[in-house]
Amino acid sequence: MKLDLSFISQPTTFMARHRRLLPALALLLATACASGGGGGADPAAAPAAGQEGTTTNAPWPLKTREHVDLWLHGFAMISEDSTKVPYFRRGYRDELTVFKNGVNVTTQLDANRERLRARLAANRALANAQFLALYFGTWQELREVAELFVRAEGDPRRANSRELAAAIAVLAQYFPTGPDREWLQLFVASLNDESQKFYHDYWVQQQRNRAPVVAALDSLWQRQYRPKLQGFLNSTQQPSGDLLLALPLDGEGRTISGAGGVGGGSSGNIVTVSFPARAQDAVEALYVFVHEAAGTLAATAVNDNTTPNEKRTGVADRLQSAAAVRTGAILLQRVAPELADGYARYYLRAANATSAGADAQAGLAATFPLPDGLRAAIERQLDVVLGGI
Repeated sequence: MKLDLSFISQPTTFMARHRRLLPALALLLATACASGGGGGADPAAAPAAGQEGTTTNAPWPLKTREHVDLWLHGFAMISEDSTKVPYFRRGYRDELTVFKNGVNVTTQLDANRERLRARLAANRALANAQFLALYFGTWQELREVAELFVRAEGDPRRANSRELAAAIAVLAQYFPTGPDREWLQLFVASLNDESQKFYHDYWVQQQRNRAPVVAALDSLWQRQYRPKLQGFLNSTQQPSGDLLLALPLDGEGRTISGAGGVGGGSSGNIVTVSFPARAQDAVEALYVFVHEAAGTLAATAVNDNTTPNEKRTGVADRLQSAAAVRTGAILLQRVAPELADGYARYYLRAANATSAGADAQAGLAATFPLPDGLRAAIERQLDVVLGGI
């Protein structure tokens, strides 16, 4: 997923700013959550089937995280998704609405949907908060830190410790104004009710239903395709991490680098990808991983091959999405060519490009066009990265 960075005034990158604050946030969680915090049961943090993949001692083990799915589910239910590669699985909101109606469940997320959507439309930078759950190990941790942040009115100076001040500073970048903090408070309360009345049970059942997918994907990933990609991953500072499967996602994953071990989170990289419904479609999760893993290289190529004016006017941002898709395709052509056409067809379907024809690669190039100079720069960078392996 491409972040909207327009709300950040400093020249440093969004992820770099967050990484510098994460160790302090980790200390805060260790103290605040150990103290008992909000108390009561935390249904979204309860152990459930599917929370780990089948090979947890290898690089990039498969995992699932209920609180990450819950957080993304909330955004999916209130967002208007018009991107070429959708942020969330097409039809997800309608499917889940029908499911909830079928079991006669209404939650605060349903009741507050229009209020939440209105603020999300007014401040498009709130969409960046989709990444927030990846920095936390449980729903309880995320909820407690959000409560502390709202109580301090987003002001680090009101914190009673350096650790809490750092945590407030992190959340303040996502939620800088009073209305944004009110939105966060309402969103967290709505999701908590959604979890208790519906989503926890739904999520546990989905993990059981998709256990064969995890088994098939784990074998495909660890035995065949991670080894083929490992050299690229090593050379791009992604040697290990957590590969999370998330129910709401489609072709746009969610990636953070060097997460710093916040709470129970990963000590390295986290890449969150779509969770196929059927074992025969397990390879689709690998397509999204490749797209995400190639994203940094694509971003570098776009940055190096666009003018300051193109960056100011949004041209570079528009090129980034196509560049990530195309870089993933070129990478697979080099290291696992047997997956390249399947990857292309997956992203053509994600973009609703159903008339792309029999040549999947030509269809991908037509649907996600790049200037010749940028495409050549991506190929040169891949030559350098893969040449050192």
